[in-house]
Amino acid sequence: MATKTPRSVPRTIGRIALGAVLVVAGIGHLTTQREAFQAQVPNWIPILSKDNVVVASGVVEIALGSALIVVPKSRRTIVGWIVATFFVAIFPGNISQLVTRTNSFNLDTDAARGIRLLFQPLLVLWALWSTSAWRAWRASRKR
Repeated sequence: MATKTPRSVPRTIGRIALGAVLVVAGIGHLTTQREAFQAQVPNWIPILSKDNVVVASGVVEIALGSALIVVPKSRRTIVGWIVATFFVAIFPGNISQLVTRTNSFNLDTDAARGIRLLFQPLLVLWALWSTSAWRAWRASRKR
C-alpha cells in the first residue's frame, strides 16, 4: 500500500496566495491600473502598442494565477516553471522603469524602483517553491 506524502500547508498557502496576487494584478492590467502598467512597458517594444502589451500581459497573469490555484497536483510543476519564466520575461520592464526613471505605482525614486528589482527574483523563487517545481527538478537531477 502506497503512503501519501502529507501536503505542505505552507506551500499550498503560498501557491494559492501567489495565484491570487497574479489574478488581482491581471485584473488591474485590464481595469483601474491600466495606465500605470502602460508606463512600465519599455519603449523598445515596438511591435505592439503599450496598451496591447498591458492587456495581453493582464490576460496571461489571470490565466497563470488561475492555473496556480486550480491546476491538479500532477501539473503544478510545469505551471511553476511557466510562472517563473513569466516573471523573468517581464523583468526587463522593471529594469526599464528604473533606467528611464518612469514614475508608476508610487515608485517615484530610483531607490524605490531599485528595491522593486530585488523582489522579482523572490517572485521567481516563490513560484518554484510553492509548486514544488524546484524540488522536482533537484530530485530529477539526483536520479
